[in-house]
Amino acid sequence: MNILDKIIIDKKQEVILKKSIIPVSQLETSVFFERKTISLSQKLRESNSGIIAEHKRRSPSKSIINNNFTVEEVVKGYEDAGACGISVLTDGKYFGGSLDDLILARASVNIPLLRKEFIVDEYQILEAKAHGADLILLIAAVLTREEIKSLSEFAKNLGLEVLLEVHNQEELQKSIMPSLDMIGVNNRNLKTFEVSLDFSKELASQIPNEFVKVSESGISSVEAISELKPYGYKGFLIGENFMKTDNAGLAATEFINQL
Repeated sequence: MNILDKIIIDKKQEVILKKSIIPVSQLETSVFFERKTISLSQKLRESNSGIIAEHKRRSPSKSIINNNFTVEEVVKGYEDAGACGISVLTDGKYFGGSLDDLILARASVNIPLLRKEFIVDEYQILEAKAHGADLILLIAAVLTREEIKSLSEFAKNLGLEVLLEVHNQEELQKSIMPSLDMIGVNNRNLKTFEVSLDFSKELASQIPNEFVKVSESGISSVEAISELKPYGYKGFLIGENFMKTDNAGLAATEFINQL
């Protein structure tokens, strides 16, 4: 069993527990539930940099990346740097995140927020909306075509955008459907943690143009972005590269200025 399989087993248990404590009706009374969301796909189409900056404390492959910042410091720094959007990891066990991080981020900035999570249930999409997210992530590796369809349509009905993550041709082919806004290619193989920009390059031509193309993981230089832009990528998700520094916002500012 690989790390992704473990995460999904734990996540399904977690959702069952949460449902027993916080009913859907309570989520739907959140002050954020009627909030008009901000479109990340539109911001990426109009941007020259396309940076989606990530708040990430740790990961299964790297253990602790940075625990020294407050969420507010990080996300305000990213917004000031000119990021198009911010990805907020909300998984607790493996990434040290929480839904509180999402709420704090929403209270601090006015740019699109992605709930970065292992989504397996509509309940988690309601949580995302209730905690101020503008879009959700769906991971093709852990969902069937039918699940991708029902979860993405559910999100769209709530006014949330959908970023679908793939990292091979098979996942991409099973996933293409009108209820997605962005297709992200993860340059890190979630089963082996091997990282290569070739994943993004190889799949680029197979992603239809109506979807905004996003390259995720392993992007640590301006050169990498220059390399990917000719392949049609408009979005670049960067987390570790900023978070591992002493000042994530400053690192993002310097990076975006170089672009």
